[in-house]
Amino acid sequence: MGAGAWGTVLARLLGDGKNIVTLWGHDAAHLQEIRKAGRNERYLPGITLPVELKLENDLPRAVADAELIVVAVPSKVFREVTESLANFSGIAVSVTKGIEHSSGLTMCGVLAETAPRAKAVALSGPSLALEVARGIPTAIVAASGDTAAAGVVQKLFHRPAFRVYTSSDRLGVEIGGALKNVIAIAAGACDGLGFGDNSKAALVTRGLAEIRKLGVAAGAQAETFAGLSGIGDLMVTCFSKLSRNRGFGERLGRGEKVDAILSSTNSVAEGHPTARSACELARRHNIETPIIDEVHAMIYEGKDVKKALQDLTTRESKAED
Repeated sequence: MGAGAWGTVLARLLGDGKNIVTLWGHDAAHLQEIRKAGRNERYLPGITLPVELKLENDLPRAVADAELIVVAVPSKVFREVTESLANFSGIAVSVTKGIEHSSGLTMCGVLAETAPRAKAVALSGPSLALEVARGIPTAIVAASGDTAAAGVVQKLFHRPAFRVYTSSDRLGVEIGGALKNVIAIAAGACDGLGFGDNSKAALVTRGLAEIRKLGVAAGAQAETFAGLSGIGDLMVTCFSKLSRNRGFGERLGRGEKVDAILSSTNSVAEGHPTARSACELARRHNIETPIIDEVHAMIYEGKDVKKALQDLTTRESKAED
């Protein structure tokens, strides 16, 4: 479910594994483009798709008879789209990295409400879609309280160049995947301002501390954030030129306005909506999150980027935690 870059890559990966796969997208014209070209040129130019891949823009028809559903739609429409899965009793895999603002739920938390009969699994980690499509070695985590369901997802997706681990800490995996996008916006802002590697290394390290503290307060396991869905995903998103969230932050650092950035791209930077949700979560758990707070101020309060980073660096000295 979702014909963006990540949904298309995972559909391709499952198709290469000789599974019968349907790719659903809401835009019939876009699906027709894919059908004619044999590629998703909007999001993955030059990457050929299996000829057996079915394309469908009718959602009930797309999920009919499905044994497993992968949900790869933006967090802002996740609840609306998954409400169609109310009677689905198979495995529902969320690959969306976000936190719903109105409820504070992760995407699998939303699935528990919209698809209560399904077995929810989060699939997350340092996995840039284009690199996966090109067969560049990647490692990722399938997380669920249902160990059997996580094992099924591991077996379905695991390839020599796409290594899948399992975890029982689904909440930690999802929080790590969501919050790293907010830190990546700050990392991109450092790039846009012309800061160096020292600056970014410090920011990423302190960002990880914020993610861990907030995650543990929300009920996750601390060790999860030292793994692929924590520090691994944080590093790739903060440093890669392919990272949409880092790129969003870089443009902010260069002086572009939020609305102009959002209107000039067809890709979703999940750190934008997640910054608001993360601030709410931090206040709810009484956790200090200075980096997340400054990203929120830049995006939603119009705070000057230079002023935001200056306020971070001039905070009162303290012991490292």
